[in-house]
Amino acid sequence: MRVIHEMKFVGRLASGADEWSCPTCGRRVTLRRLPDPELTVLDPGDETVVHVGVIEPDARAAAAAEQYGLGPVQEIPRPPRAPVPDDADRRWLAEIGINWDDDAAA
Repeated sequence: MRVIHEMKFVGRLASGADEWSCPTCGRRVTLRRLPDPELTVLDPGDETVVHVGVIEPDARAAAAAEQYGLGPVQEIPRPPRAPVPDDADRRWLAEIGINWDDDAAA
């Protein structure tokens, strides 16, 4: 069974996104809700544990996970991170007409 950390609501940012923080491992994220949802990781913290955001201050993370159909959690696959090209790769990409991070093609 996976370890579950409870994320705490920190506050609402000027952008309208909510900031959440994990007091156990230091993970910090911003979450923008519908209609344009977006999750931004500010500090990854411990990426080997499952993080659950809980609005009610007395609720426990495991109980919240089960309430929303997440538990017991055995495995949550994470998408692979895109490789970051080095300068040689960027030059090659530019040669074939692909702009990486809006860099101008050579």
